[in-house]
Amino acid sequence: MQTRYKCCATLSWEPNETLHPMTWLESLASDASSGAKRLAVLVDPEDAPSGKAWLDLLGRLRESEATDVFVGGSLVTHNSTQRVVQELKRAIPQPVVLFPGAPTQVVSEADALLFLSLISGRNPDLLIGRHVEAAPSIARLDLETVPTGYMLIGDPPLTAAAYMSHSLPIPLSKPDLAVATALAGEMLGLRCLYLDAGSGAGTPIPAATIRAISEAVRLPLIVGGGLSSQEDLERAWDAGATCAVMGSAVEQEPAVLDTLRLRG
Repeated sequence: MQTRYKCCATLSWEPNETLHPMTWLESLASDASSGAKRLAVLVDPEDAPSGKAWLDLLGRLRESEATDVFVGGSLVTHNSTQRVVQELKRAIPQPVVLFPGAPTQVVSEADALLFLSLISGRNPDLLIGRHVEAAPSIARLDLETVPTGYMLIGDPPLTAAAYMSHSLPIPLSKPDLAVATALAGEMLGLRCLYLDAGSGAGTPIPAATIRAISEAVRLPLIVGGGLSSQEDLERAWDAGATCAVMGSAVEQEPAVLDTLRLRG
C-alpha cells in the first residue's frame, strides 16, 4: 500500500493516513512550491556497513534532520537492496525511496521509486529500454513511482554513474545545454529532475547551473554528487534545489549526520 505523509518538510516524517494525506511526490512538490527544503541521505546497499557500524548509522539517521533516505547504487543486487530497505523501514521514521541503478534493485518494501530516465545521455536503454522491461513487474507492486528526469552533469574523470550508464555527462561549461535538457524533460511530462554530479564527484554541480535550471522549469529539483558539508547543502538550496542529497560523505564518516541542519 502506498504510504502517505504529512505535508511539508518537518523533522517528523511518520506515515499519516488522515491529516493532509500526500504521496511522496506530492509532498516533494508541495515543498518545492512553498520553498521548504529537504535533505536526503543516499545509502548504497553494496557499501553499507555491517554489525555495530550499521546499527550506529541507523541510529544517526533516526536522530538526524534528514527528511528522506534514498537507497541505490551502480552495482547493487536485489537481495542486498531488499535487506537494506527492510532494515531501514524497521529502524527509521523517514520515507525510504529507491534510487535504482537497474530493474533488479526494485523492491516492494520501499515507500517510493524514482523511475529514472537518463535524459542527459543518449543511451536508449536508460532512456526507455529498461523501463519497458521493468514496467510489468513494477505494475504488480503497490509502489509509488515517480517519473524522474536524471541528468548527469560534470567533467572528467568519469564517475561510476557515468561509466556504468555508458553516457557522457553534460559538461560543466555548458549550462545552456543543461537548461535545454531540463526543459525537454518537463515538456515530456516528467515530474521532477535529479541533477547528479555522480557518486564521490570532486566538484558539485555549480550553483549557477542549478539556479539556471530552477528558473527555467517548474519542477522540484533533487541535487546530489560531491556534497560533503553544510555549506554545500546551503549552496544547493540557495540555488533552487528542493532536495539536496548527501551520500559518499556520510558513507565515509557517519558522524557528519550529527552536524547537518535542515532549513525549514
